[in-house]
Order: sequence, then structure tokens, then C-alpha cells
Amino acid sequence: MIEINLHPGSGKKAKVKAQGSGVSLKGLASGALSRIKDPFLIGAVATAALAVLLVGGMYSYQHAKTTSVADQLQKATQDSMQYAIVIQQKRSAEAQRDSVVRQVKLIESFDNKRYVWPHIMDEVSRALPPYTWITSVTQSNATDAPVSRIPAPGQKDAAKGKNDAAALDSLIVPQVRFKIVGNTVDIQALTRFMKLLEASPFIQDVQLDRSGLMIVDNKEVTQFQLSAGYQTPDSSAIRTVPVTLSVR
Repeated sequence: MIEINLHPGSGKKAKVKAQGSGVSLKGLASGALSRIKDPFLIGAVATAALAVLLVGGMYSYQHAKTTSVADQLQKATQDSMQYAIVIQQKRSAEAQRDSVVRQVKLIESFDNKRYVWPHIMDEVSRALPPYTWITSVTQSNATDAPVSRIPAPGQKDAAKGKNDAAALDSLIVPQVRFKIVGNTVDIQALTRFMKLLEASPFIQDVQLDRSGLMIVDNKEVTQFQLSAGYQTPDSSAIRTVPVTLSVR
């Protein structure tokens, strides 16, 4: 049977074209496979992959670290604000305490001097021997008002604790000095009187200023003048008793 191809060359070309297309894809695949077997290329690809992994890991670590530091900074800022308020309140309370202590010390200095002269008169009366009498007891120094050397509340010092303690003790009360003028018929009584005054916890520095004979009521007596000073006694020398008042 005879077949006549009315389109000569069409079938071969298609076949050749199809064959040519298949050969091209296979060549590309085989070329790629052959190039992948190159050790330098494999190393380069592995290095690039490792670099990408390292960069990604470092980025993730730095991001987490930054977030943690930011949280810590925010917490530290809040704590600092709270502590600043607490410190300010503490300093305000300390200033009020120091002011109160200062006022109490000043009041105590005035209050303690209320009983200076009662103590002096009591000790002079207690030490007075027989046949001896006192004609006058007068204060010899100009003033006995307390002088405060405590710094103002606004003043600050580097060594605050020590300076505050020293300031509280710096209430200087000038020593009360007095003169005793009296008469005695026995010179030994005068010596005993001076010894008893010196033994008193409230009196110190007893000295004989002058003495001489004089006539009193037609009798010869020895007139004397003593000078002494008041001293703050030890707390054990002071005896306190309760004061009671009965209400009718």
C-alpha cells in the first residue's frame, strides 16, 4: 500500500524537535549534578548556610538580650524612683528628729539650772558647822544663761553622725560661781566648813579669799569670805522623790 505525505518533512522535524528538547533538559540536569560534586562548591554552599545560621542565631540572641536589658532598666528606674522617695522621707524624718532632740536638750539645759541655787543653799546649810553663821551668799560671775552652739538645721557636715552628736553636747552653760561671807568664833570651824563644802558633789573649787577679826556684839569673831563654783554632780548623787498632792 502506497502512502503519500502531503506535508513532507513535518514528522521528522517534530520528532527531531522533541528529541532535541529532551536532550537539553537531560544535559542541564546532568551538568548540575556534575557541578554539585565539586568539593569547593559544596564548601562554599555549606559556609554560606553556616553563616546564615550564625547571623540568625546572633540576631535572635541579641534581640532577646536587648529585651532583657530593657526590662531590667525599666525595673531599675522604677526601684530608683521608689528608693528616692524613701530616702527623702528618711532624711525629712531625721531632720525632724534632730530638731526635736535639739529643742529637748535646750529645754533640759534650762530645766537643770532651775535647781542650781537650791542645791547650793542646801549644801552650804548642810556643811555649816556650829558657832558659824552666814551673812551673805552672792553670785560672783556676770551671767549664768546657757549659750547654745548647736548649728542650724540646714547646715550639713561630711561626718554628719559625729558632728550631730558633738553639737548636741555643745550646750555650754557658764559655771555658776558664788561668794560666801560669814562669821565664826572658831577658826577650826572655818577649816571644817571648807572641807565639807569641797566634799559636796554640787560644789567645787572652794577657796578662802580673805579672813580677819572683827567685833560683833562686843565679841571678837573671825569674818571670812569664800569663793566656790557649782558643778553638775553625777546622776547617782541626785535623789528624786515623787510629788503627791492630795485633793480634798
